[in-house]
Formats: sequence, structure tokens, C-alpha cells
Amino acid sequence: MAHARISANLPPDIDPTKAPIAFGKRALPKLNEELQSPELLTQQRALMALCNLVHDPENIYQAIEVGFLDNLKTLLLHHDSIVRQKTTQILYTMAMHNVGRQGLIQNGVISALTELLDDPVAICRKNTHQIFEMMAKLPEGAVGILHAGLIPSLVFKLKTESDEIQELILDTLSNCLRLEASEALATGAITILKEKLTHSSVAIKKKAACVLLEIGTHPEGKSVVCEEVIAVLVSLLEDTDPEVQASATGALMFATVKPQGRFSALGAEAIPPLLKLVAEETSKARLSAIKTLTMLAELPEGRKTLLDHTDTFQQCLNDPCEAVKRAAKIAISVIKWKP
Repeated sequence: MAHARISANLPPDIDPTKAPIAFGKRALPKLNEELQSPELLTQQRALMALCNLVHDPENIYQAIEVGFLDNLKTLLLHHDSIVRQKTTQILYTMAMHNVGRQGLIQNGVISALTELLDDPVAICRKNTHQIFEMMAKLPEGAVGILHAGLIPSLVFKLKTESDEIQELILDTLSNCLRLEASEALATGAITILKEKLTHSSVAIKKKAACVLLEIGTHPEGKSVVCEEVIAVLVSLLEDTDPEVQASATGALMFATVKPQGRFSALGAEAIPPLLKLVAEETSKARLSAIKTLTMLAELPEGRKTLLDHTDTFQQCLNDPCEAVKRAAKIAISVIKWKP
């Protein structure tokens, strides 16, 4: 099935070949002056030139030193959509390099980008979310997004944005919520993520499960996941995509740390699909499935059911992965434990 993609192509009257890119970084001070020009065409051409130059980390460093970022932050609110598009494109290219990410963090660019979440031009919004996604890969970038108060807005945008942008948002949330999940929980993120678990897009299902996994690593997150999402996670254990299975199993593993989660998982009949994942030697979810079943075996009902399936775990004792062998050994001891 074809999917709509946001195009970054410029209108036919914009000619990037006329952008003054000669002399490399020696042109940067002049370009910085042109960004402040009252002439729209001069600004556009300066941005075109800068788009080419910032692919080189040395030029990024020089651009930050010259003071480009202050001008670029101003241009984020420009009335002209081409100016906003090229400005966000430059910032995204800079964010692809470590020196650029550090510069964006130190110069408050994350907060400045919040205005573009509602930009009427899709490519400007896409570029903005690409920057956030790239910045969130750094712990200090994720902290910057959290401190900017962006989490509620990002969660809300999952309801309205295109699939392409939703994928970027989910990646950003995954990295940010690894550090702190309370704001997302207060915003009702679980309900929205639960809907995404049944999305037609495999990528969105997988990424939504990854976000739930990160939420489930926090004590307050485990309780909410237990209450609202376990049944859907169990259904995803039999998804046709192995990545979706792995993410769903990981999220389920954290949810079943709490007794409430174990009862919910048993009620949702999680044991048969989990055993199937354990039996598949190539399953990416194998380790998480073993650990989840181990926790279910701590309940009398779970232990009783799993006593008939110890052979499945015995086979894992020959697995080349030490973590799988160790987890299988623990699982067998828990299943065979007698009070």
C-alpha cells in the first residue's frame, strides 16, 4: 500500500544553484550577515548556501562560533515558509553531528523549535521532529526536551500528525521517557499509545510498544501499564513482525514485575504465546519471554501450568547466548520450586 510522504522539494522559482557557496567556511561571516538582510531573496539564498556548508562538521563548528544559531532561531518564526523550511533543514543537518547537537543544546534551540509544532507547512513540522528525534539520542538532549516541557505536546501530536511524523515522535518519546515518565503519564499517554498498538503500520506498533517498555521501567508506569495495556500486549506476542513481538514482550516483562501485572497477564492467557516465543530459537523476544514466564511461575496457577512445559526451558540450556541459558536455568528452578 502506498504511503504519503512529506516532500522537501522547493517551489520551481527557487534556484539553489545560485546560492553563494564559494570559499567554504570563509563565506560563513558574510552568509551570517545576509541572514539578517531585509531582502527575502537574499535570506533564502544565504540559507541555501548554508544548507550545503553544514554537512561538514568543521563548518558547523565555525558557524556556531560566528553566531549563526541566534539568527537561525529568529528565522524559525519567519513569515516565509521557504525560510522556515530551510532553517529547520539546516538545524537538522547540524543535529546529525555531535558538535551540532551540543551547539543546539547550549544555544537554546530546542525551546525555540516549540513554535513550529503547529506550523501549517508539513515539511517544517517534519524537520522539527527530525531534530527532536536526533537530539533525544543524547542524554542531555533528552533532558533538554523534558525541561522545555515538550512531552505533553508530543503526546498530543500522536493524535493528529501523519504516520511519518508519528514515527519520529515515538522515537523521541522512547528516549526521553527512559529518563522521566511522570509528565507523559499525567498527559494520558498510555491511552494514546494503547491505540497505536493496533495501528495498521508495523513501524508505529513497534515504536509504540518500545515507548510503553520505557514507561514500564518506572514504578509509576508499571501500574498504569498493568491496568490498561496488558491484554493488547499479549495479543501482539503473536504479531507477524518479530520486532513488534520483541517490543511487546519487553513491555510485558516490565509490567509483570508487579503482582497485579502477573495476574493480568495470566488472565489474558499470556503463557501459550510466550512459550511459543521461547521455543523459537531465532526469536528476538526469547530472553524477555523466558523472564516474563519466570515471573508468572511465581504465581501458583502459573507454576502449575508451566510444570508441563519444562522441556521448553531445558532446550534453552544449550543456547549459545549466555543470558538465555542463565534465564532458562532460573526459570526451571522457579517452576520446580516447592513450598
